[in-house]
Formats: sequence, structure tokens, C-alpha cells
Amino acid sequence: MSSTSIAAPLSLGARAHWGGVFAMTLCVFALIASEFMPVSLLTPMAADLGISEGLAGYGIAISGAFAVVTSLSISRLAGAIDRKRLLLALTALMALSGAVVALAPNYTTYMAGRALIGIVIGGFWSMSAATAMRLVPADRVPRALAIFNGGNALATVVAAPLGSYLGAVIGWRGAFLCLLPIAAFALGWQWMNLPSMPVEQRGGKAKVFALLKRRVVRLGMAACAAFFMGQFALFTYVRPFLETVAHVDASGLALILLGMGVAGFIGTVAIGVFLKRGIYRTLIAIPVFMAAVAAALLVWGSWLWPVAALLALWGLLSTAAPVGWWSWLAQTVPEEAEAGGGLMVVVVQCAIALGSTVGGMLFDSRGYKSTFVASGAVLVVAALLAFMTAGQRRGKPR
Repeated sequence: MSSTSIAAPLSLGARAHWGGVFAMTLCVFALIASEFMPVSLLTPMAADLGISEGLAGYGIAISGAFAVVTSLSISRLAGAIDRKRLLLALTALMALSGAVVALAPNYTTYMAGRALIGIVIGGFWSMSAATAMRLVPADRVPRALAIFNGGNALATVVAAPLGSYLGAVIGWRGAFLCLLPIAAFALGWQWMNLPSMPVEQRGGKAKVFALLKRRVVRLGMAACAAFFMGQFALFTYVRPFLETVAHVDASGLALILLGMGVAGFIGTVAIGVFLKRGIYRTLIAIPVFMAAVAAALLVWGSWLWPVAALLALWGLLSTAAPVGWWSWLAQTVPEEAEAGGGLMVVVVQCAIALGSTVGGMLFDSRGYKSTFVASGAVLVVAALLAFMTAGQRRGKPR
């Protein structure tokens, strides 16, 4: 039996460390902004580095691949290291990643910097739920996680349009450099507000992949993977599509991306109502509507206002969907939520990496239409798998 590091949660009477929660929320904001900044800067990055947009998009794929490896190994590699020190190290690595990408003289260095951010993504998200349990009493954990997700939602709203704007004003390298002071501030804030978080050592094999023995988990994770794969096959290449097909200028691009972000924030807030009415119905409907959006973009791709409206709808649906999948996970494996969370990180990051890679290959070889068709087809598969997952539950699908 292997030894596993376990973080003991606070008791109900313990003092909450809300300063640490907000410091980590700022770290979430910087992390999400760093992860998806290339989406809004593909064209200038590709031109500066002398590569295609598809190759530049592989920066998303490599960060996802390294996030998967890290999420599977960080607990074993970190061992008994105090989790405060580990989180501080990951935050410092995030800043280093931004500097490497911003100063990259060639494609290889750029990809190395993106690999570093992948390590941070995998390490941070693998420990996020357990860290929330260490910072606040058990009855306040949902609130702490909601605050974490607030940083995620805010970054989703502003990262892409802000990156596009900064790229036009100070260049794509300057846009990445702007993340460094945010990461440095988050590092200092965490250092001052996170308590010491030593770990206990318990025997036991990891349960992450054991969950896949359950058919409902296998189908659900397959549906989740198909959803993120279909989403990022299209989303990664939105900018070159807008510039070459819809002929959008820099200011229009920033506004469209902002519209997607604002719509996504609204979707994140509103999806709870639909999840209460039926979680499976919601998980089935979202990819169906997104596939319809992908098809509509093929028809009206050269018309600015229909494209802007369709991409806003895409942003609303795609940003809200992860809330639904995390809710499904909590409902399906409530007694093993941490193991399920680790599995979800692996599934999502693999799907993002595969989706952006396949999307890039199609975009470079056959143009945007093949990328959008593939995205829509995979999203339809996601809806079918979600329907099959619902069938594994007792009674009729909700």
C-alpha cells in the first residue's frame, strides 16, 4: 500500500482564514488569465514567432498535457511538504512562466513557458478543494469554493478582451508581462494570509482511476471529455476566424471577446436555476445548442452582427457548463468527491489538449469550416453520452 498525503480539514469551531481564500482567488484569476491568454493573441504571436496560428494554438495543448501529468503525480512528489509552501512555489512558477513566454525568442522557448503554466494548473486545481477545507470550517467550504470560482469567472470575462486590447496597444509580449505584477501580488498576499498546512501520511492506494469501474462515471467522464474537446476545438481559433472570415478589426475583436466573457459570467450565475430543474437535461441541452451555434457560424460567418450574437451565446453556454459538470460529480460520487475531482482535472485537461490540437490541425490543413464541423460533431457526441449517463441513474433522466 502506498503512502498518501492527506490534508485534515478544519473543525467547525476553528477560525476561518478568509484572507487566504481571497488571496487564492486572485491566484485563480491570474492562472485562468495565463492559461487562455493565447486564445486572444494567436495571430500576433504566430507572426512574431514565425509559425502558423495552429502551431501557436498548441500552447494551449501543451499546458493541458503538463497539467494532467502534474495532477496525477503532485501528491506523491510533494510528499510531506507543507501545502502553504507548495502553493507559494506554484504561484512563483506561474510568474516565471509568464516571463518565459513574454521573452521567448523562438517557438521552443514559448512552448517551454506554456509547459510551466501547465504544471501550475495541474498542481493548483488538484489541491484547490482540499485547500478550501483547510482554510475554513466545513460549513463554510461551499462559500469558499464559490469565491474561488468568482476569480475564475472574472478572468473568463476580462482575460480574452483585455489580452486582445493589450496586444494591440503594447504587443502580445507586453500583454503577458502584465500578468507578472498580479502573480507577484498574489504571492505576497498568500505568504501573509495562508496558514501553515502540514500534511498527514496515511496508507492507501489512490482511488482516482478506481472510480472508472462504475459505468455511470465512465459515461459521465466520456461526456465531459467530449464536451471540452468540442468546445476548445472551436474556441481556440476564434480570433483567426474573426479576422480572416468576419474581417473584424482590433477594437471590434476586443468587444466581441468581451461580449463572450460577459455572457459567460451571466451563464455561470444563471445555470443554477436550470440545474435545480434537471441536471441531466441541462448537460444534454448545452452541447446541443453549442453544436447549433457552430453550424450557424458556418452559414453567417461573414456577417459581423450575427457572428457577435452567436459567439455571445457560445460564451454563455460554454462558461456555464463546467458548473454543471462539477455539480454532476458531487451528486454522483459524493463520498469520493476528492478522487472524482482529481479524475475530472485529468479528463478536462486531456480533452482541452486534444481538442485544441485537432482543431489546429484541421484549421491549418483544411480551413475554419472543417474545424467548426468537427467541433459541432463532437458536441453532439457529448450530448448523446450525457443522455446515456442519465440512463444509468435510477428512474427517468432528470
